[in-house]
Amino acid sequence: MYGMLFSIKSFVSKISPLDPKDGFMHYKTSKYTLHCLETPSGLKFVMNTDNQAQGVRELLKKIYAEIYVKYAIRNPLCVIGEPIASELFKNKLDAFIKQTPNFAVRAS
Repeated sequence: MYGMLFSIKSFVSKISPLDPKDGFMHYKTSKYTLHCLETPSGLKFVMNTDNQAQGVRELLKKIYAEIYVKYAIRNPLCVIGEPIASELFKNKLDAFIKQTPNFAVRAS
C-alpha cells in the first residue's frame, strides 16, 4: 500500500499545480474509492469507501484530530511508529466510524 501511495503521490506532484500535500486526495475505480489524508508530519490516513461516500476528507481530518491525537498521541503507552495496540483507541475509532452517515452495515 505504501509503495502504491508513494508512486501516485509522486506522479500527482509532478503534474498538479497544487501543493504536493494537497495534490493527491483520492482515486476512484469502478468498485471503490481510496481516500488519503497526509498530515504535516507525513502521517497518512487512508480509507477505502464505496464510490458514493461523501465528505471522507473531512472525516479523515476528524479521525486525526479527535481520535488519533486524543487516544494515541496523548497516550504515554503508545509508541510512535509502532502499531497502535490500545483497545480504547480501537473502540473509539470503531464507534466514531459507525456513527458516520457513510457507514452502513450490509446484510449478507
